[in-house]
Amino acid sequence: MAFRPEHEIYKRRFSRNLGVGLALAAFVALVFALTVVKVKRGEPLEGYDHVVSSSLLPKEEAAP
Repeated sequence: MAFRPEHEIYKRRFSRNLGVGLALAAFVALVFALTVVKVKRGEPLEGYDHVVSSSLLPKEEAAP
């Protein structure tokens, strides 16, 4: 039993799927890299939940 040659549409479909897969992998790598950099900086992680954050308030000076 001989295999039939692969049709051209399957080659093009594989090429497109490979491109989409590489773009998705690049996006995942970018998000991972940004996460690693943010965590390594050592700053506290704060969400933006519409609440005043104490780290954004001005520091009060001590009374003499």
